[in-house]
Amino acid sequence: MTSPATTLTADLPLAIQDLIGKHPDEPNVMDPELLADPFGGYGKLREQAPVVRARFMDDTPIWLVTRFEEVRAVLRDPRFVNSPHSVPGHAGPDPRDRLMELLGIPEEFSVHILESILTSDPPDHTRLRRLVSRAFTARRVPGLRPRVEEITDTLLDELPGHADENGVVDLIEHFAYPLPITVICELVGVPEADRPRWRAFGSDLASLEPERIGTSFPAMVHHLHELIAERRTDLRDDLLSALIRVQDSDGGRLGDTEMVTLVMTVVLAGHETTAHLIGNGTVALLTHPDQLRLLKQDWGLLPHAVHELMRRCGSVQMTQLRYATEDMELAGTRIRRGDAVQPVLVSANHDPRHYDDPDRLDLTRQSGGLGEDHVGFGHGMHYCLGASLARQECEVAIGRLLRRFPDLSLAVAPDQLKTRVRRRQPGAWRLLRLPLRLARMA
Repeated sequence: MTSPATTLTADLPLAIQDLIGKHPDEPNVMDPELLADPFGGYGKLREQAPVVRARFMDDTPIWLVTRFEEVRAVLRDPRFVNSPHSVPGHAGPDPRDRLMELLGIPEEFSVHILESILTSDPPDHTRLRRLVSRAFTARRVPGLRPRVEEITDTLLDELPGHADENGVVDLIEHFAYPLPITVICELVGVPEADRPRWRAFGSDLASLEPERIGTSFPAMVHHLHELIAERRTDLRDDLLSALIRVQDSDGGRLGDTEMVTLVMTVVLAGHETTAHLIGNGTVALLTHPDQLRLLKQDWGLLPHAVHELMRRCGSVQMTQLRYATEDMELAGTRIRRGDAVQPVLVSANHDPRHYDDPDRLDLTRQSGGLGEDHVGFGHGMHYCLGASLARQECEVAIGRLLRRFPDLSLAVAPDQLKTRVRRRQPGAWRLLRLPLRLARMA
């Protein structure tokens, strides 16, 4: 019988497969065991040490940071930067170029990843974040809630029509994805006709298949250039128009490449992660009937529930790599200037040093406020810009889904979701599909 780990390895691009196991004493983030069970795999590394020597996808050496306090410390420490070019004395090629090559991203397009808001440092990061944060202010996001509810209700109305002859519907395809991609595209200003293309772009990038990425990534960049050119002649009340106005008024400080990169990052990050949090959260509740019953008895727990679901089964399990700007000591480990450090959110969020019984789902565990007791949305300067919108979408989506279909149930065994329909991607916990029955079978 073929083991899940063997199947996972076979699904990886050959160029990456060849790198796994070259350093048997140093875990690779692409190791089949870590892809199959990141909770258990990174949990073992966490109990081994707070800082563990490992290898990234391209076989470059990194330090995995595994425990809650150490992860938070790295994320708020300005001595760790997101770009190797911000390390004093850095010279020569970008160490991330090899990864771009492995993933099939043409060299001329790699700037859209290597110099994005996610991988930049001050002052560029501060400038870019200020530009886009206007769409996610504490005043703007609550104002979006009626539209989020309207989109949710429409999708729920249509959901029974997508069921097959056995009454089974795929929640990812017909609900978890369409909701956040509609919300973020309306916010940014992506026309409705173009949204299926963005769904395809996201799927191609997440596949880790160089052939798909090498074709889809340039197409996405070209599409954005065309969209910006069209919007220049028809400015509206959306993020894209706001960025165009800024570009026209600030003397060219926001270049075309930066604008394309910023919009691309916001759209992709604004729907992929939220879609899979809705999927993962729905599974968690359906497989923990005591917590589902608790929520149904008190819908006021929804904000707390979303925080707990983000902690326990969030779709993002690692942050961007950080680079040390000086020699230092981290939890007793000597980190050299220029070393790459990888904070591991999934192991931090399950650290028994910080949480009582961390593997238990407890909807009353989290505060539900700004002082959230998890690192699912990150921490520090690079805390997720769209966290408040993501939480709002999940509250609305999960709450209304469970109210509309009180007999909702999994159409497959939970173990099948772990082994057969998970996307095999390092640092992510995402379902390819989620088969559900909306009502009890007669």
